[in-house]
Amino acid sequence: MVEPSDPEFEIPVQPNPDDYAFDLNAALDSVVSLRSKIPEDALTATVLGTERAGHGVVIANDGLIVTIGYLITEAESLWILTNKGTTVPGHVVGYDQETGFGLVQALQPMGTPSMGLGESGVLQVSDEVITAGHGGPGNAIKATVIAKREFAGYWEYVLDEALFTAPPHPNWGGAALIGNDGSLLGIGSLMVQQVTESGELSSANMIIPIDLLKPVLDDLRMYGKRNAPARPWLGFLVQELSHHLVVSGVYDDCPANTAGLQVGDVIREVGGESISGLANLFRRIWRSGEAGVEVPLTIMRNRESMSVTVRSTDRNSCLKSASIH
Repeated sequence: MVEPSDPEFEIPVQPNPDDYAFDLNAALDSVVSLRSKIPEDALTATVLGTERAGHGVVIANDGLIVTIGYLITEAESLWILTNKGTTVPGHVVGYDQETGFGLVQALQPMGTPSMGLGESGVLQVSDEVITAGHGGPGNAIKATVIAKREFAGYWEYVLDEALFTAPPHPNWGGAALIGNDGSLLGIGSLMVQQVTESGELSSANMIIPIDLLKPVLDDLRMYGKRNAPARPWLGFLVQELSHHLVVSGVYDDCPANTAGLQVGDVIREVGGESISGLANLFRRIWRSGEAGVEVPLTIMRNRESMSVTVRSTDRNSCLKSASIH
């Protein structure tokens, strides 16, 4: 089984076990490698690929692992590799569309320690943390929380408050954000770029705070998703370009495509309300009601204003169910 490249960092940015009151090496052993295979006809295959690799963190002694959901959604096979070289199969337990967290269950003993869930809400800007992927100390870096702010993703996704850390971990997907007490404070999601106060472009990791997992953890273990009405999902990708909300992609056989939305359409209104910004767009759609509700849009196409009504759906209804070994 081929593993993703494991970056080796300069010694000054690697955490020194002697600097921490907890067992750093044991904490890093809780971080495992995940590799999944996705059917070619899966909804997310064209965007996320059919072979995905990243990390996860063991959070329970029975082999429960938390990761970033895009690594495992629609997976037909899933393998877990520990720092000790043990490889075991796993299966998808659940995926929370609202936060982006995914859960995996190891199907055989791994012999790895588990990492406790910390309190991400107490993190402050300038706090020092550790960002760690699978591979032990050579794949862990010392980082700093540089921002706590809203994040909107073009795939119909919004976090009220995400964590941003720098320097960024180059293999960020599913990486662990570890606090100075050895607890898990978040899971790596993205590499983002932002403009500093001096006008320079800098890179950072966007981290999903672990506090968002706690209210839905039991639901994910029991139902595979949160036990609440699903948000309306339109099945399109939207990017903000020159202050315009532009459709950059539509999924085949999903609501936006069925309603006739096209790449290049500019979204001006939802339900008769003017829209500005990705977060505002998605929140307004979600306020329309539960999945299945009709969502009226006003768009611009070829400089002409048009009205399009999209009958939403539950995103999960368009995804392939994950296979169990």
